[in-house]
Amino acid sequence: MSETAMELKQLKKKIGSKEIIKGLDFEIQKGEVFGFIGPNGAGKTTTIRMMVGLMGITEGEVVIQGQSVKSNFKKAIQEVGAIVENPEMYPFMTGMQNLKHFARMTPGITRERIDEVVGLVGMENAIKTKVGRYSLGMRQRLGIAQALLHKPSILILDEPTNGLDPAGIRHIRKYIRRLASEENVAVIISSHLLTEIELMCDRIGIIKNGEMIGFESVNEQDADDDGSRQIAIEAEPSDKAAELLKERHGIDVEMKEGFVAFEASKTFVPQIVTTLVNEEVLVYRVEVSKASVEDKFFDMIGENVIG
Repeated sequence: MSETAMELKQLKKKIGSKEIIKGLDFEIQKGEVFGFIGPNGAGKTTTIRMMVGLMGITEGEVVIQGQSVKSNFKKAIQEVGAIVENPEMYPFMTGMQNLKHFARMTPGITRERIDEVVGLVGMENAIKTKVGRYSLGMRQRLGIAQALLHKPSILILDEPTNGLDPAGIRHIRKYIRRLASEENVAVIISSHLLTEIELMCDRIGIIKNGEMIGFESVNEQDADDDGSRQIAIEAEPSDKAAELLKERHGIDVEMKEGFVAFEASKTFVPQIVTTLVNEEVLVYRVEVSKASVEDKFFDMIGENVIG
């Protein structure tokens, strides 16, 4: 049974007469990696700032492990670890010295816990090296270790793979998945890299103009077969296939690299193929795939560019 780590209750933010965030209302579960995406100016950063108490809440609540950020900030924020883009560390100190320095700021963090988080992010070999010699990926990993020292229930990462090379992105992705599964931490990731969101997250929330316009489970099969699929059919003659799909089934198609491409229910495919074969169209291949997070994102926001 899943347990709620964070809950947003009709969260609103007004600046002057302008409503920036318009009643966000959703939960994030322990052990879940939740992707928070949207175009520039959609309200992601404003929402994250309210989550961690860096910006005042106009209306509504952020509740963390049963504690309200608005009315009981100190207790609520104890449950949160966060890094934003490039973590700030002391470059003249080693990774271990940095972690010990941060540990002294919070009572109860033992040397055993420091060693535990070092192992969790895979930094055993580099932890005694000065941070000034770290790559960006190593600094990101050290930042995650620092954010985890006090055993938070929630880890908030704003663009955690920003500026990393493909190998660094892969490492960070692996550690984030481990945090969720091994530490039962709820991880919230804000990112522009939609492909990485799809690989990293269990669920995504899409925000536009201060409103949550949709949620998507990422790595689960649809509960029913009537969900929309991307379908591509290699058929000859292709122009006749396109005409038949339009006339008989009301489907508008695109021609993509020799394939007749369109969206339809998976259960509709046999009927489509039967129509084509009965009209003497040769069907060589049918490919059926789920829409990617990127496809769903652009469908939802109705835009072609994400900043």
